[in-house]
Amino acid sequence: MLKTVEFDADLIRRYAGSGPRYTSYPTAMEFSPAVGEKDYIEWVHQSNRSRRPLSLYVHIPFCAHVCYYCACNKVVTADRSRARPYLDNLYREIRLQASLVDPDRKVEQLHWGGGTPTFLSEKQMCELMRVLGENFYLHEDDGGEYSIEVDPREVREHTLPILRDIGFNRISLGVQDFNPEVQKAVHRLQTDEQTLGTLRQARELGFRSVNIDLMYGLPLQTVDSFSHTLDAVIEARPDRLSVFNYAHLPERFKPQRRIRVEDLPGADEKLAILALTIEKLTAAGYQYIGMDHFALEEDELSQAQRSGTLYRNFQGYSTHADSDLIGMGVSAISIMPGGYSQNHVGLEDYYRELEVPRLPVARGVALSDDDRLRGEVIQQLICNNTLNMKRIEAVFGIDFHDYFAPELERLQSMADDDLIEIGAQRLDVTSRGRLLIRNICKVFDRYRVEAEEKFSRMI
Repeated sequence: MLKTVEFDADLIRRYAGSGPRYTSYPTAMEFSPAVGEKDYIEWVHQSNRSRRPLSLYVHIPFCAHVCYYCACNKVVTADRSRARPYLDNLYREIRLQASLVDPDRKVEQLHWGGGTPTFLSEKQMCELMRVLGENFYLHEDDGGEYSIEVDPREVREHTLPILRDIGFNRISLGVQDFNPEVQKAVHRLQTDEQTLGTLRQARELGFRSVNIDLMYGLPLQTVDSFSHTLDAVIEARPDRLSVFNYAHLPERFKPQRRIRVEDLPGADEKLAILALTIEKLTAAGYQYIGMDHFALEEDELSQAQRSGTLYRNFQGYSTHADSDLIGMGVSAISIMPGGYSQNHVGLEDYYRELEVPRLPVARGVALSDDDRLRGEVIQQLICNNTLNMKRIEAVFGIDFHDYFAPELERLQSMADDDLIEIGAQRLDVTSRGRLLIRNICKVFDRYRVEAEEKFSRMI
């Protein structure tokens, strides 16, 4: 497993293009309304036969403020009363989902995402966790990996103590940038004390892991300004960092239309910011996990990558490759042995289905044998930077060089550029290839012959 990453600006420019982030394979672009509730129910029954543990994802879509860069499915409102009907319908879905699952399947991983989960009141967050615990087999000790996304601007006096008390042991803080001018340009004013005070309190309360989200490529960012943000983060020393590439797609995401194109850093400046980020974080003891993620050497993500057990799904990198995922809430995605399914993305459609009541499945994709094979190849490359061809052959009953002959031919130019090393039984991503892992994985993606313009830029 590579611990290093080599930055080559000329190489990155040459391979610049768009492509999926591979939080799934096939990607959500292949989801279709042909998949519905009946398919999902059958997939859960298959999952029960596997006896695998569970991972739960709960989507809370509400935000009190609009961040101009955001591309998430969200509802921006100052009206906190809108949480009540949403929770009532969410509880209906929780009960419907739980009725399908064998009750002895333990929930090893739980994540609340958004939107802004802390848009809910402390009482509502306690109520939601209670309903989950009444319907699913949650850990009563601190043994699970239970995490929540937190906006430090939405942290009140008792928010974090209550979150810790109801079972959360991991927390992710949205920050993006410490620079006030950048914050103003993206409509997310957030003081250093709000961010760092929340981090300190989380540590005092015994949260086992703290993540900070940053973003490069935002308006008014420069190498110098982002260097100060990195210095502040390194001094605070969170366990993990997500440093996302801002993708400016105003034709798809309406809030981004408020960002002035002329304020965005140019391509060379953006690459320089990325290079600085990698240099500073790795020098400070963070391991580059991949796909914009960094973790301290002793963090569980780093350990999982070193042991070859790292996993990637719709919530990003994870240590729970052995879990099936049930997503609940508007637009939430579930991962079952038979395929992927996604709930309705609009509140009205979501509510209408649950009033019937039936599961609010809107679309999805059934997995073919080829999908599973290619998905495993991409998973191994994107998580562990290496692929054992003999192991793939043993699991899937194929001759790797024969099955993937066209792909191996296309990969040869990447081998010539020292992005990968192709052996008789292994394919290894080099330190020069790690930042271009999406390009490498895309070679194995049979759906990506066309329509690349629908995805964000890779770097």
